[in-house]
Amino acid sequence: MTSSGGGHRPDISMRQAALIAATCLLVMSALSPVGFFYLFPRLIARADILQTSQNIQAHQGLFLAGIFCYLVTFICDILVAWALYVFLRPASASLSMLVAWFRLAYASMALVALLKLVTVLRVVRTSEYLDAFGRNLQNAQIQLLLISFRYDWAFSMIVFGVHLGFLGYLVYRSGYVPKLLAALLAINGLAYLIDTLRPYLFPATALPYLPVLFFGELIFMLWLFFWGSKIQDPVADVVPIRATP
Repeated sequence: MTSSGGGHRPDISMRQAALIAATCLLVMSALSPVGFFYLFPRLIARADILQTSQNIQAHQGLFLAGIFCYLVTFICDILVAWALYVFLRPASASLSMLVAWFRLAYASMALVALLKLVTVLRVVRTSEYLDAFGRNLQNAQIQLLLISFRYDWAFSMIVFGVHLGFLGYLVYRSGYVPKLLAALLAINGLAYLIDTLRPYLFPATALPYLPVLFFGELIFMLWLFFWGSKIQDPVADVVPIRATP
């Protein structure tokens, strides 16, 4: 009588996990720039909160679309954490769990920050705020919420940078993912840490070429699509079980 050493069959394969992670990363790489570089810059004039308030009031659907882009992005982060845990679990179950928890922590912080934008929309739509505080205080509240979202999300990138660093180490240990990707992921994580901490530690230093280092995860996404999705699950050792007399 024999039994597999794993004790149970995984609910999804490594190939499926790679495709799920890659698909979610692709969705994130498409939606996040739409919100960050297109939708919100059309509405938010950082030097003019009155104009910003008027823009949001006049284009609430556009503002809501930006929130939706971020919401889907952060939800995809949770799915990526789960899928990469499954994909990299054969390399080290405990380290893979740690890597997943760091990404979940980042996603949680980002979702909490996103609530600031939801509150902005509620302040703009509800006349009670305007009646109670007046236009100036309402605009001040909107400005505070927008700034808080930007700083809260930026601060959460510290956790994301640490996640990428550990992910790079786990990829290096895996043996079935190219070590070059491990280096690119670690460099990507370090770049996020430097970019986030620069305003606090060395604000006068300009780093114009730093964004070049932000493509490690995108390259990893491509590898997951074209090569990671072809990896077979490790075959569990067959362990004989002696029948008791």
